[in-house]
Amino acid sequence: MKTVSITCQAILFDLDGTLIDSRPAVERVWKAWALRHGIAWETLGPQLHGRRAIDTMRTLMPHLPQPAEADRLTEEEIADTDGVTAIAGALAFLKQLPRHRWGIVTSCPLRLAEARMRAAGIPQPDVLITADLITRGKPDPEGFLLGAKTLGIAPENCLVFEDATAGIEAGLKAGMQVIGVATHQAAFKDVISIRDYRHFSLQTMASGLFLEVGQ
Repeated sequence: MKTVSITCQAILFDLDGTLIDSRPAVERVWKAWALRHGIAWETLGPQLHGRRAIDTMRTLMPHLPQPAEADRLTEEEIADTDGVTAIAGALAFLKQLPRHRWGIVTSCPLRLAEARMRAAGIPQPDVLITADLITRGKPDPEGFLLGAKTLGIAPENCLVFEDATAGIEAGLKAGMQVIGVATHQAAFKDVISIRDYRHFSLQTMASGLFLEVGQ
């Protein structure tokens, strides 16, 4: 197994697919939405992960009333957290991190993020950037830049964990180091890729964090 060393001052995590596996619940709700609107899953699937619901809907069904339609789907997702679990090793990894050294930047609205974190047992961080707090979703870097600002850390000193192409692009645009969490796909080509959090060594220093990542 190859080991890669990374230094940073703070870590920003995506949520779905990165800290938690919510795919079964996400796909149940979105498949029902696609059926209601006559959209083939083959069309919806590639547009779905890593983006705000309202952005996906505006791309595929721009005539739908917004934000009412996105809000309706959010309520359905909040009601369905069956099978939402933490990614292997994620809880143990988070417990090692000082609270002022990490945050979450998610495309979920706040109430949905909270529901899924509760279902998976993920602790809510002091810095939680949700879709409610930004005007431009991933792949725009706004969320990650806001996360860094809220932590008080320069973007170039932040490390991002992401599972979706849109999120990886957002992290890179923000000038941050990025690790791809390949939970449901092949390894990413342009960034370090991991399957889960079971092969990490973490040291906390006065100047920041030192990680050794087994690939």
